[in-house]
Amino acid sequence: MAVVFRSRSLLPRLTRSGLRFASTGSKPLTLKERLAELIPSQIDKVKQIRADHGKKSFGPVLVDQVYGGMRGLPALIWDGSVLDAEEGIRFRGKSIPECQALLPKAPGGSEPLPEGLFWLLVTGEVPTQEQVSALSRDWAARATIPEFVEEILDRCPPTLHPMSQFSLAVTALNHDSAFARAYQEGISKKDYWQPTFDDAMDLIAKLPNIAGRIYRNVFGQGKVPAIDLEKDYSHNLATLLGFGDNEAFVELLRLYITIHSDHEGGNVSAHTGKLVGSALSDPFLAFGASLNGLAGPLHGLANQEVLSWLRKMQSKIGENASDDAVKEYVWSTLKAGQVVPGYGHAVLRKTDPRYTAQREFALKHLPNDPLFKLVGQVYNIVPNILLEAGKAKNPWPNVDAHSGVLLTHYGLTEMQFYTVLFGVSRAFGVVAQLIWDRALGAPLERPKSYSSDAIQNIFKERH
Repeated sequence: MAVVFRSRSLLPRLTRSGLRFASTGSKPLTLKERLAELIPSQIDKVKQIRADHGKKSFGPVLVDQVYGGMRGLPALIWDGSVLDAEEGIRFRGKSIPECQALLPKAPGGSEPLPEGLFWLLVTGEVPTQEQVSALSRDWAARATIPEFVEEILDRCPPTLHPMSQFSLAVTALNHDSAFARAYQEGISKKDYWQPTFDDAMDLIAKLPNIAGRIYRNVFGQGKVPAIDLEKDYSHNLATLLGFGDNEAFVELLRLYITIHSDHEGGNVSAHTGKLVGSALSDPFLAFGASLNGLAGPLHGLANQEVLSWLRKMQSKIGENASDDAVKEYVWSTLKAGQVVPGYGHAVLRKTDPRYTAQREFALKHLPNDPLFKLVGQVYNIVPNILLEAGKAKNPWPNVDAHSGVLLTHYGLTEMQFYTVLFGVSRAFGVVAQLIWDRALGAPLERPKSYSSDAIQNIFKERH
């Protein structure tokens, strides 16, 4: 889709650059209004794609793919982002550096506002500053969580993992689901997207209050402050966590949420949300399921493992260690039958651009941080060792190799909480796709499964 800036009262005009801009004197469309305009043409587009290509094949399905976690198996529609093995993620066709340049920023800030990224994921368009500010105010106005959800969180023992509490609270929001209520009242299928959109907006808006309450309950940080209706999403989240006075940390959250928001549809949290949503479970139930997948050690807990590994290395070889000492520690990790956390990716075959974005942030804001220096040292050493050891198809760092170090620098040292921040971010991509799934009438997911005996028999018969 083109980059569009629209107004209620005036038709857009096409500039030489191909971008459409609205008159500055008119009131811009809301996100829901713009989405309503886009849906009919997207329905026609999907119909045309299916008419032209519906009976064509992507290629063979290998038995190894069925046993190997469906790696590389084309099986999902996911419009918000596409992951290329060589260049990394693109959000609606735009790279991370392009998003950093194009998306609106907070006054005095240099990182993109996640509100703009969500607009891009939903519409394929870059919003105006005014549209992003309106979205910030809308989310702030929706941010209050029900009293019974507060009580659920307050009654959780502090020993219950923050992600378990997060999933519990998000699932409980289903109590007030607009979609669940509309479905019970017999809403037309063509209108499913509207209450889904409302639930999606409520969900994203309430996540900072949930995350802040969990953080303060578990780690003893006192009473949760109020949402500021005039501040952006990341600033409010930072305040709820106790870091709102640190503008650099607020900027970090803006970058963090943006780059963690979506990573196409095949990862565990994204696919889980889409799968559960296909049963017409509302966005709260669907995203609650996503969070349970994100909590797994092979998905959202990876940044904790990176930070733990770096700290163990630092405690053993000391700060400002030589390259030889780092190499020796890396080899000892591999020889012990362990992996080097934060390196390698199921799809990527180059350095993760999300890692690069965080590295550039660190070079700007914390170039002399000892752990950041160690991260850079590891980056220069580990890929060659992994190649030499034959341990990875992709020996380059992924997003998890850096994020924990940045959070630690600003004082957010509670590693168990890091996946909650990942979860707040991932909601953007999951619910954007849920909205479109309901708008386009996506069916219930029901892939075919086979037993091992059935596979043997299939190929026995072919011989």
